[in-house]
Amino acid sequence: MNWRLRLPRTKREAAVALGGSVVVAAVAGFLFIYFVLFPTSSPKPFSLTSPAAVTPVSTATRFAGRWTIATGSVAGYRVREKLGFLPAESDAVGRTSAITGTATFSQTGQVVTVRAASITVDVSQLKSNETMRDQHIHTIGIQSATYPTARFVLSTPLTLPASALNGDVVHTSVTGVFNIHGTSRRETVPLQMRLSSSEINAVGSLTFPWSEFNMTAPSVGGFVSVTNHATMEFDLRLRRA
Repeated sequence: MNWRLRLPRTKREAAVALGGSVVVAAVAGFLFIYFVLFPTSSPKPFSLTSPAAVTPVSTATRFAGRWTIATGSVAGYRVREKLGFLPAESDAVGRTSAITGTATFSQTGQVVTVRAASITVDVSQLKSNETMRDQHIHTIGIQSATYPTARFVLSTPLTLPASALNGDVVHTSVTGVFNIHGTSRRETVPLQMRLSSSEINAVGSLTFPWSEFNMTAPSVGGFVSVTNHATMEFDLRLRRA
């Protein structure tokens, strides 16, 4: 059997061979970007779980008054990435602890109500697992170089169920005005909350089309793009001021 290498005999054959090489190189480049520059692992969404042994809030604890954002608070984004013709394998997640704000509570007997709240996130400090992605969102998508902060202001008081004082996780929702990318919208967000004698923990997320906040889904050179919806998520810890 003759295993001699056959060279292209015409310009057409040479062009086809060259084109095939280019395609192989392009696919290899796609795979490199996708699996090396954009790894498939990502942090899980925030969630509260009740401890195995739930400790009811002390009857001596009074929640009325002003509480402030404390250490351990985190907020950020979650988007579904696509690379060229390949399906997305994981979420792109960016987070920051650069959060400030306060909430004012009132309490009558077993009834605890959030009367006011204002939370500000410095989105210019969002970090993901990729420096390149973090640099791009300064000028595309959320455009944090132009709109460095995102803000939430409570517009409707939130009354917690009496079970909140049992120390377990309660599921409720909060309504307020979100200002993201310089655009304000009133939204209602599902919320998980847990009260303890020393801390209030609140976890939630808001998924929305990019266009709702006058943003365009990011695309980097036609190689990397994200789907039409973005998620803002947060895990807030509040302690008495």
